[in-house]
Amino acid sequence: MDIQFGYWATNLGGLVFSTVPQRTDWTFEYNAWLAQAAEEVGFDYTLVAARFILTHGKSDHLEALSTTAALAPVTKRLKLIAAVHPGLWHPGVVAKMGSTIDFISQGRFGINIVSGWFRREFHTYGEPWLDHDERYRRSEEFIQVLQGMWTQDDFSFTGDFYRIHEAWLRPQTIAQPYPEIFQGGNSKAARSMAARYSDWYFMNGNTVDGVREQIDEITAMAREYGRQPKFAVNGFVIVRDTEEEAYAELRRIIENANPEAVEAFASQVRNAGASTRDAVGMWAQSDFANLVQPNDGFKTGLIGTAEQVAAKIRAYAAAGVDMILCGFLHFTDDLPAFGRAVIPLVRQMQPSGASTASDRARAAGG
Repeated sequence: MDIQFGYWATNLGGLVFSTVPQRTDWTFEYNAWLAQAAEEVGFDYTLVAARFILTHGKSDHLEALSTTAALAPVTKRLKLIAAVHPGLWHPGVVAKMGSTIDFISQGRFGINIVSGWFRREFHTYGEPWLDHDERYRRSEEFIQVLQGMWTQDDFSFTGDFYRIHEAWLRPQTIAQPYPEIFQGGNSKAARSMAARYSDWYFMNGNTVDGVREQIDEITAMAREYGRQPKFAVNGFVIVRDTEEEAYAELRRIIENANPEAVEAFASQVRNAGASTRDAVGMWAQSDFANLVQPNDGFKTGLIGTAEQVAAKIRAYAAAGVDMILCGFLHFTDDLPAFGRAVIPLVRQMQPSGASTASDRARAAGG
């Protein structure tokens, strides 16, 4: 399988905490146009992020599941991933909503399980804030309920967080055996959950070596359970005519960072990281410049000419990455340009080593 491409939907607005103008919009009309443009130029997935309140203030934004449902009938090929937070949603309700969106989209629905790092969001909605590893234990039960309701005619479940009594869903999902389940996280609890339950593991931006280390660790853990998850890495893409122009754009974004917004985000993720068993969160190694792009997208280094960025993506594929999750400064211009200039180059290049994680597992007889 060749590497696939996803992009962040812009339902929360732009992807950098910077005063640099972004030709990007949060509205549904814009997101519908963007999804249609993305599938036309070769993107495979979009991830619709979930926030009920934003870390940096009272800005307009759209909820993830309802936005995903609305995108289903205006797209034809693009796979639609909705992020959800266990604790703010009940898994049985999400299973029913997911099967509905799966039916509308003819099997193109996926779900991203976000165990939660934004404490204020839970407090605002009056929901208990669990310890870090308990949040992941709840997420594991959440996934078990989704999988059970999507695959069994009469499903019951008794866990520490959820109870299901002889539940069933109609219509059954078109996606088989069930819609794809994604997750993120960097802690030991997150990696363990990915090894045991999730179909995809989203990684924050990182170097090729850093990504390879994560993939190798989780692949080895998953093998003990007879599983092979796939891997996606976040990357903020800046493609310009010259490498100098691309890095000048990066410097402009960082030099015009909004310090209040960056610090508001940083304070929340510091709290989340400190709550892990080993006191290491997803942003433990992120300085101010990297926090300007909330998911460490600058670290992936997809910055330069189309040829340079395509070569870097192939290096990630060789490390075992199955998908690049792309973000852009100017989605209006940069996303279609990436699809026209970079995706074909990546497809034409010969792999520089082993291909994606799933390819490597097949080669090893996994």
